[in-house]
Amino acid sequence: MDKITESLNNLSTKLWGWVEAFIRNLPNLAVAILVLVIAYFVSRLVNKYSQKVVKKYVPQKSITKLIGRALAVIVVLVGLFLALGVLNLDKTLNTLIAGAGVSGLVIGLALQGALANGIAGIILSFRKRVNIGDWIETSGYTGYVEDIKLNNFSLREPDNNIVIIPNKTITDNPLKNYSITDRARIVIECGVGYESDLEMVEKLTKETINNTFAQDGSNEEVEFFYTAFGGSSIDFVCRYWVDCQNGKEKLTAKHKGMLAIKKAFDANDVNIPFPIRTLQFDNKLSMVKESE
Repeated sequence: MDKITESLNNLSTKLWGWVEAFIRNLPNLAVAILVLVIAYFVSRLVNKYSQKVVKKYVPQKSITKLIGRALAVIVVLVGLFLALGVLNLDKTLNTLIAGAGVSGLVIGLALQGALANGIAGIILSFRKRVNIGDWIETSGYTGYVEDIKLNNFSLREPDNNIVIIPNKTITDNPLKNYSITDRARIVIECGVGYESDLEMVEKLTKETINNTFAQDGSNEEVEFFYTAFGGSSIDFVCRYWVDCQNGKEKLTAKHKGMLAIKKAFDANDVNIPFPIRTLQFDNKLSMVKESE
């Protein structure tokens, strides 16, 4: 009984000592929490206003966002260190910093993919040919660049769905940016009947497209080429230049071109034939009356 009583007394003494220490450190704990809260709100303000300042000197929105987020993280880390100092955890902080080298190596090996995406995010943020709002095509996806973060790349597709792509996938694969150039070439494939005057069809198509879309005579022109004797038509391809920086503008230009060509062909009796299939029977067919 004496040993049990002694153990209980020791336990109660230890617990009471912890309670007293907690009560003594309540003011410090309150100050530490206040410091963390202030650091959080200051980091948001730093993120917001630093982006406005950087934007005046750097036109790329991805870079301004990256700098703003980096400064916000620094402010939060400073607040964390101050809070630990208020709680008299300086020795713990020094121990954490001393062990950061070894733990950093272990964490780095475990998070190779995340680190690769982070580095790729920094590279993408500083790429002048990839900006937020650009219309791009990469890794089988097409849409507007919604955001470039340290770990992923957000793409808004034409159906308004957001695709999250790892940054490393973007840097390791080809990327087509439609927003870099102001002009694009549209290709229309069609066919006319074998009875058509091919020279007249070529002239009519070129005149129709030239009247619909302005072409730069020095570097741009309407191109027309017959490509094949098809099963039911003589096929051709027509290429022309338009103002285009995204997928919708490209589809609109092709839509207008097809309408103009069809209207011109109808007005000049140029036939765009349906697919025709000829069935050949080597044996003679006999008709049997239903009564027989």
